[in-house]
Amino acid sequence: MNEVVDTWAIEAGVGVGAICARAGMSRQNYYKARRFRQRQQVDEDLVIELVKQERRLQPRLGARKLLFLLQSVLDEARVSIGRDRFFGLLARHDLLVARKPSWPKTTNSRHSLPVFLNLIKELKLTGPNQAWASDVTYIRTEEGFVFASLITDMYSRKVVGFHVGDTLESIGCQLALKAALAELPVDSFPVHHSDRGCQYCCHEYVNLLRSRGLSISMTQQAHCYENALAERLNGILKQEYEMDRTFQTKAQAFGALAEAVVLYNTRRPHLSLNYQTPEQAHRRVA
Repeated sequence: MNEVVDTWAIEAGVGVGAICARAGMSRQNYYKARRFRQRQQVDEDLVIELVKQERRLQPRLGARKLLFLLQSVLDEARVSIGRDRFFGLLARHDLLVARKPSWPKTTNSRHSLPVFLNLIKELKLTGPNQAWASDVTYIRTEEGFVFASLITDMYSRKVVGFHVGDTLESIGCQLALKAALAELPVDSFPVHHSDRGCQYCCHEYVNLLRSRGLSISMTQQAHCYENALAERLNGILKQEYEMDRTFQTKAQAFGALAEAVVLYNTRRPHLSLNYQTPEQAHRRVA
């Protein structure tokens, strides 16, 4: 009903007062309903983007399994979507898997991406630039989600590279990595650890790591505990630096994350670092 009213208003060129009078609602309820629809659209845009990312790796994975795989990411982004709505959303975007034909296919153009063993399980760190943890987190704006790619030194806890963009493609992770590599001493070769997301498995990202001589480590069970430091950083940025709020624009989110990273690196003492900041621990030991 509200969408019909909005469409009529646009076509007729009338104001909010006329819209409310025609719909029999107060201005407060009109704006509340409109904000709800805007948030719902932002949520659905993220869901579709995540589904497309997973489908690049598993093109024929069913919707129930997709929802299960994406649930932790959706929880992190505070997106609530039930099974029926999820199925309906996929149907509207033609993303439900069609039944395969009964005859066999003779070609398969899908190529698997490389995955790597977890090299940090037994790694004992004695200083910075020995191991990095990488992850992507989600920031909500009224214009849609933006995606923050973060690389953290596992010893000093310093964010050594980051990038914020409006796509989940690997380019954002590559730009964060290039920023970290630009500050890395030439005689240092940290182990690069991440989950098995296609952003980190893609050939461009792997080649970038190999070209600098970095070893590659990945989670084995797709479990958050295998990338706990990166998950912890995401929590700090959202809980302590309010990156979990809804920004009006993407530009505001970009600036807020850059400021949060600076404050986290230079102003936040860590108990595990004897109350040093990440910047102090990183610089002092290095």
